[in-house]
Amino acid sequence: MQLKRMMPKKKHLSAGRAPLILFLCPMISALEVPLDPKLLEDLVQPPTITQQSPKDYIIDPRENIVIQCEAKGKPPPSFSWTRNGTHFDIDKDPLVTMKSGSGTLTVNIMSEGKAETYEGVYQCTARNERGAAISNNIVIRPSRSPLWTKEKLERITLRNGQSLVLPCRPPVGLPPPIIFWMDNSFQRLPQSERVSQGLNGDLYFSNVLPEDTREDYICYARFNHTQTIQQKQPISVKVISVDEMNDTIAANLSDTEFYGAKSHRERPPTFLTPEGNASRKEELRGNVLSLECIAEGLPTPIIYWIKEDGTLPINRTFYRNFKKTLQIVQVTEADSGNYQCIAKNALGAIQHVISVTVKAAPYWIIAPQNLVLSPGEDGTLICRANGNPKPRISWLLNGIPIEIAPDDPSRKIDGDTIIFSNVQERSSAVYQCNASNEYGYLLANAFVNVLAEPPRILTTADTLYQVIANRPALLDCAFFGSPLPTIEWFKGAKGSALREDIYVLHENGTLEIPVAQKDSTGTYTCVARNKLGMAKNDIHLEIKDPTRIIKQPEYAVVQRGSTVSFECIVKHDHTLIPTVTWLKDHGELPSDGRFTVDKDHLVVADVSDDDGGTYTCAANTTLDNVSASAVLSVVDVPNPPFDLELTDQLDRSVQLSWTPGDDNNSPITKFIIEYEDAMHEPGLWHHQTEVPGAQTTAQLKLSPYVNYSFRVTAVNSLGRSLPSEASEQYLTKAAEPDKNPTAVEGLGSEPDNLVITWQPLNGFESNGPGLQYKVSWRQKDGDDEWTSMVVADVSKYIVSGTPTFVPYLIKVQALNDAGFAPEPAVVLGHSGEDLPMVAPGNVHVNVVNSTLAEVHWDPVPLKSIRGHLQGYRIYYWKAQSSSARNRRHIEKKILTFQGSKTHGMLPGLEPFSHYTLNVRVVNGKGEGPASPDRVFSTPEGVPSAPSSLKIVNPTLDSLTLEWEPPSHPNGILTEYTLKYQPTAGSGSEITEEAITTVGEAMASRQVDIATQGWFIGLMCAVALLILILLIVCFIRRNKGGKYPVKEKEDAHADPEIQPMKEDDGTFGEYSDAEDHKPLKKGSRTPSDRTVKKEDSDDSLVDYGEGVNGQFNEDGSFIGQYSGKKEKEPAEGNESSEAPSPVNAMNSFV
Repeated sequence: MQLKRMMPKKKHLSAGRAPLILFLCPMISALEVPLDPKLLEDLVQPPTITQQSPKDYIIDPRENIVIQCEAKGKPPPSFSWTRNGTHFDIDKDPLVTMKSGSGTLTVNIMSEGKAETYEGVYQCTARNERGAAISNNIVIRPSRSPLWTKEKLERITLRNGQSLVLPCRPPVGLPPPIIFWMDNSFQRLPQSERVSQGLNGDLYFSNVLPEDTREDYICYARFNHTQTIQQKQPISVKVISVDEMNDTIAANLSDTEFYGAKSHRERPPTFLTPEGNASRKEELRGNVLSLECIAEGLPTPIIYWIKEDGTLPINRTFYRNFKKTLQIVQVTEADSGNYQCIAKNALGAIQHVISVTVKAAPYWIIAPQNLVLSPGEDGTLICRANGNPKPRISWLLNGIPIEIAPDDPSRKIDGDTIIFSNVQERSSAVYQCNASNEYGYLLANAFVNVLAEPPRILTTADTLYQVIANRPALLDCAFFGSPLPTIEWFKGAKGSALREDIYVLHENGTLEIPVAQKDSTGTYTCVARNKLGMAKNDIHLEIKDPTRIIKQPEYAVVQRGSTVSFECIVKHDHTLIPTVTWLKDHGELPSDGRFTVDKDHLVVADVSDDDGGTYTCAANTTLDNVSASAVLSVVDVPNPPFDLELTDQLDRSVQLSWTPGDDNNSPITKFIIEYEDAMHEPGLWHHQTEVPGAQTTAQLKLSPYVNYSFRVTAVNSLGRSLPSEASEQYLTKAAEPDKNPTAVEGLGSEPDNLVITWQPLNGFESNGPGLQYKVSWRQKDGDDEWTSMVVADVSKYIVSGTPTFVPYLIKVQALNDAGFAPEPAVVLGHSGEDLPMVAPGNVHVNVVNSTLAEVHWDPVPLKSIRGHLQGYRIYYWKAQSSSARNRRHIEKKILTFQGSKTHGMLPGLEPFSHYTLNVRVVNGKGEGPASPDRVFSTPEGVPSAPSSLKIVNPTLDSLTLEWEPPSHPNGILTEYTLKYQPTAGSGSEITEEAITTVGEAMASRQVDIATQGWFIGLMCAVALLILILLIVCFIRRNKGGKYPVKEKEDAHADPEIQPMKEDDGTFGEYSDAEDHKPLKKGSRTPSDRTVKKEDSDDSLVDYGEGVNGQFNEDGSFIGQYSGKKEKEPAEGNESSEAPSPVNAMNSFV
C-alpha cells in the first residue's frame, strides 16, 4: 500500500545512538472524534445540523416549497419545527410532509393551496438524548413579478443638444428585477458616454441628437426567480432643431412645452444624478459598493473618480457604464471615506462628493467548536464575532436561553466564553451562540460530549506501506480514546521503543521517517494506552528504488510536413512495473496514425500545425511518477494575410490595412505589397513597397488614372507566404502627366530633314486617357519662333526641308485629356549631315625610325565638314620594297584618329620600304575627299634570322654548315656572323666568332680533334672498357658459358668510325649526362642531320680545330665529350678557348 497522506513535521533531528521513547502525552484540549464509521457507530454523539435552507429563502410560488433541515447524531436525532416562534404541528396540515429520517419539510402547493399562506419564519430543532441543535431562522417569502401600472405616455419633443432622462420606474418585485432598454425588435439600445442606463434603471442622455428620434424606447424588467420579463409602454422621443421649426409649429408651441427649456448651445456639465454637491452612501461589509455619477452637458462630459485622503484599491476597483459607475468588490471598513466624481468637458468641470460608510453584519472571529471531553477534564467554548455596530453575544442551551436552562456546576459563562471544569457525562449538551446587530445575526451550534472510552486503533492491522527511497515515510496510527491515549512505536518483534531521533511523531499518532532508506524496511508496532486499557497494531514498511528518466525528450523545431522523434528512457525498481505514457499538452495523444509509440520513442510523421505543443513522457508506478517534457515548435512560411481594406482614399494616396495570417511559429519579418493595374496591364503584379513585420498598415503613393488592386505577402525566416486575396479595386482620377518623354534626340536621316525621337510614356505614366505629344523645334542660332506639332502616342516625328547640319533646339511635351505635363527640357539636335566637301591640307610625314612615322595635317574648316566631326582617317600602303627581288604591291591599311586631332603615328611599318598615304576627314555621313598622296621611305632595319640552317658532310674532325638568307633582310645584306663554342663537362666555355661575306657559296671550318685532350681521355676510357669486357668473356668461356664477343666488340668499336644515331644525332651511346644548354621542345633534327627553315645553298666554311659535336632536338650544336682544351690566341674580344660551331649557329637562328 502506498503512503499518500503527508503530515506536517514536528521536529527534525540528526541520527544518534541513544534512543528516546516516542509517546504522545494526554492533552488538556478537547478530543477530536475521528470520522471512522465503526467508531461513530459505537459512540454516542449530540445532534449536529449538517444542512439547512438559507436564512432569506425566496420561493417560486408555482412550485412546491421545500425547507431543508438535515442533522446527524448518535442515537439519530428527532426533528421538530416552529413557525413564527410557535410550534408548527405538521401532522395537522395535510399539505406538509417531513422526509423520513430527516427534518426536511415539503409543502405541496402545486395541487392546492397558496404560497402566501406559508410565508413566515421557520426554525428546525434536531434532538437526541445528548442534546438539541437548532437551525437558523429561515424566512420564507414567495417571489413576486408584478406588472407595470397602465399609464399614458406623451411624446417627448425637445431641441437638439438638450439633456433627457427617460424614467423606467419598474414595479417592486421580489427579488428586485434586472432592468434593460430595448426596441420593438428586442434589440438592445446602443449606449455610450452620451447615452447610458443608471443604476435605478432610468435612461440618461447627456445631450440628444437627431438620430435619437424614435418611437420605441421600451424599458424591460426581468424577474430571474420566476423567469419572466415585464415591459413598460414605449416612449416616443422627437429631437428637432430651431431652424427646422416652421412658423406654424412656432406659433402653436411655447418654450415650456418642450421637455426642458435649456439652450441647444454648448454648455458646461451639470449632474443628472446624484443631485447637489454631496450625498451619502452606506454599504455592508463584503458586498459590492457601487457609486454613480451621470452628468449632462455639451460636449458630452467625461467622468473621473478619486478618493479623498486615500487611493482606490487596485485589485478590487472596477469602472462600469463608461466610467459613470465606480465599483469596489468585497468592500471593507477601510473603504469608508469620501469619494469624489468629476464631470469635465471643454467648457468647464463640476464635482460631487459621496460620503461612504461601510457597516458590517456580524462575522466570525472565532466560531465555537464541538468539544469531546473525558470525565474530569476541562474545556472552553469560545464564540467571538465582530461587526459594525459591534454584535451582542447570547448563549442558548439545547435551543433555550441559557439564563433559564438548568444549572451545571461544571459550567461558567464569561461573556463570549463558556468555561468547563471537571466535567461529567451529565454535562453533555448542545450550546448555541447567537451574535446579532441591526444588520443581521450569526447562529452556531457546538456540542459538549463527555465520553469514557478505552483506546482504539482505527488503522487497519498489518497495513503494508511501500515508499520510495530518500522520501518521507508516514506510518498511520489513527486512534481514539477518552481520556486521550499515549502513543508508542516499536520496530521489530523484540525491538525497543523508537525514540525521537531520526523519527517524528505527530499528534494524530502518525510516525514519520523523514528520509526513508533501505534499512528502514521492516515491521513497526503502534501501541496506544490510557487508564482504561491498551491497543496495538503492526505496520509493515518496504523501501523501493525511485523511478528515473535517464534520457529525456529534447526541444525540437521542425518544418511542417517533416518527421520528429522524441526519446524517453526510464530506469525503475525491478519489483515495480512502470507504465510509460506520452501526453500532448497534458492530454492524450491524438488518435492519429501519424503518432507512433514504441519502447523508448514517440515518432510524429507528417507534422502539421496542430502537432505543435508540449509533449510529456510520464512514467508511473504504484509508488511514484516522473515526467519530462519537451516542446515541439512547428514552423513554416506564414499564412497569407487577409481582410485587406482600403481607407483614406485620395487622388494620389490610399491607406492599405490587413490582418496578418498565422506566423507559424516563425516571426514575420516584413510584408511585401504589390499592385496590379487592371486597366493597362491586367494580370501583371508589380512591387509597390515593403513594410516591417510589426506593421499592418501602409500609406501607399498612387498614380492618376490607374485601376489599382493590391495584395500582401508575408515573409519570415523560412520564406514567403502565398499572396493574399486581392483587395478591392480603386480607380484613381485622371490628371495631367507628371513627366515628359525621356531620351529626346534630334538627328537627321537625310541632309534635308530632322528626325526627332523620344522614349514614350507607358500606360501607367500617362495619368489619363488621350495621351499625345507636343513636338516643338526651332533653329538654335536663328530668331525663328518655335514650331510645334501635336502627334499621337508615337515615338518619332520627321521635320522635312531643313538646311544641312544646322543646330536645332528641340522639346517634346506629354499631354492628355486632363492637360499638359510640366514644361519639358530643351535638347540640342542637328538636321541631317552630308559628306564633307574639303580634304585636309598641308599633309607631311616625319619618319621616326624604320617602323614608325608621324603624319601631320591641317584641320578642315567646320563648315566644310557638314556634320559631326568623327575624326580623320589615314590610308597608307607599301608601294614596293627597296630590295630588287621583293617588289610587289601591298594592300592599303587604314588608321582613324578620333576627334579634331591634327597628327597621328603610323606604327608597324616595314624597314627599308616605300609608302604612300593620304588623309580624309570623317563625319556621321561618311568620308570627305582624300588629300594629295604623300610618299615616304623607311630606313634599313635589323634583318631577321636566316631562313634555315643544316649540317653538311660531318666528319670526325670537321663539319659543314649551310643556311638560307633571312626572309626579311630589312635592308642590303653585307655579311653573316657565325658564332660557335664547344660544350665542355668542366671548365669555362669559350665562344669563337667567324665572319663571312655574302656571296660565298659555302662557309666551313675544319676542326682537328686528334690533338684535343678530351679526345685522348675518351680513347683511354674506351680501351679500358674493352679490356674489362675481354676479361669477363675469358672468365665465362673458362666456365663453359657462351658470350657474344663479336656483338660486344661491334658495340664498342672505335669511336672514330662510330656512326651517329638517326633519331637524335648522338655518337653511339657515349653521351654527356648533362646538357649545359636545355633542348628546345617540339622540334626534331631530320635524319639527314639538317636544320631546315627553307632550302638554301649557303653554307659555313670550316672553322677551328676538329671538335666532334651534335645537334639536339631544336637544332642547337652541343659537345659530347668533356675535357680540358688547349688555349688558342683570342680573336678580338672573344674568349681564348677553342671556337665552337654552337654559338655560330645560335647567332643565326
